[in-house]
Amino acid sequence: MRRLWLLFAQTVTVVLALYFVYTAVGPERAAPVRVQQMGSVEHPAAMLEAAPSKPPLSAGGSYRAAAARAMPAVVNILTSKKPKRGKHPLMRDPFFKKFFGDRDDDGEDESSLGSGVIVSGQGYILTNNHVVEAADEIEVVLADGRKAAAKLVGTDPETDLAVIKISLEKLPVIVLGQAEQAQVGDVVLAIGNPFGVGQTVTMGIISALGRNNLHINHFENFIQTDAAINFGNSGGALVDASGNLLGINSAIYSQTGGSVGIGFAIPVTTAKSVMEAIIKSGHVVRGWIGVESQEITPELAASFGLTRQSGAIIAGVVRNGPADKGGIKPGDILLSVDGKPVADTNSMLNLIAQLVPGGKAKMTVLRKNKEATLDITVGKRPANPK
Repeated sequence: MRRLWLLFAQTVTVVLALYFVYTAVGPERAAPVRVQQMGSVEHPAAMLEAAPSKPPLSAGGSYRAAAARAMPAVVNILTSKKPKRGKHPLMRDPFFKKFFGDRDDDGEDESSLGSGVIVSGQGYILTNNHVVEAADEIEVVLADGRKAAAKLVGTDPETDLAVIKISLEKLPVIVLGQAEQAQVGDVVLAIGNPFGVGQTVTMGIISALGRNNLHINHFENFIQTDAAINFGNSGGALVDASGNLLGINSAIYSQTGGSVGIGFAIPVTTAKSVMEAIIKSGHVVRGWIGVESQEITPELAASFGLTRQSGAIIAGVVRNGPADKGGIKPGDILLSVDGKPVADTNSMLNLIAQLVPGGKAKMTVLRKNKEATLDITVGKRPANPK
């Protein structure tokens, strides 16, 4: 009986002790779980309300807004080309017809795929020349599932650009960006139809600007990117982080045919000027003076006694061409074209191509360490210039 009273007294003592501890601490600290639900143990709710709100994921950590803005204007292009071979002579023999039948077809059509970008509400689409080159039929598939036959407006093989046109209403049109303001390190998205799997977006950065001497096109001023570009991406869009068009995806450097992180896009500034010329006249008209040029290497600079390495050495002059008639001679160093400095042979080629055929241009040359300014009547660049 005595043990029962001792056990009862101990129980009462413990209960009373717990009651006094609870009333001393207070109910606010008895429920720390609420703080975790509203913020965290380290950052209670009051502190979270006072802190500036973070930007949403779509603004700072995602490019879905840019992709959603550009994707509707990027199309898939399907082309087909009928084989040019004729019927095999043996197929005209009655003996072979008995076993193989009378076949009127010349074989299956050759087909290929690529991408394009809608740049006008009138249905004009920019793509690569090699996507539609020699195609007998061109079909365009929009991102919303609509399909339409396209007609070829014109091509420019020297920049590997082409313009096609479709007749559909309410077309999504991409917004042209400013490639001249792009810088190395800027985030870019490549949109196209790689390997025919369907519209795909890949992300990377601008790796380099002004890439040339790649021997891909005659006129080269590529944007280099590490955004994955694969077979079928040709003619697709390279856009900035806002979804504006920076370039037309054109080529990759690869030993396997797949992306290795070195892709090239034609800047939108070049694409726009070529497109406008094609829409206006069906082709691009460029200036030409009839010279062959050579880069100024340190060795050549030393042999010529030059203190500079800018400019282009005139290695040859087409007889009776514009340069020949204007007084330019082999061995001259072309320093400027219409007041614009010539940095190298690629720069010279682009500056001359921008001149209007039939007009006159002042060109400064260095001859025997003396500068001379010559008036050259610009010619029209032929299809296969020398």
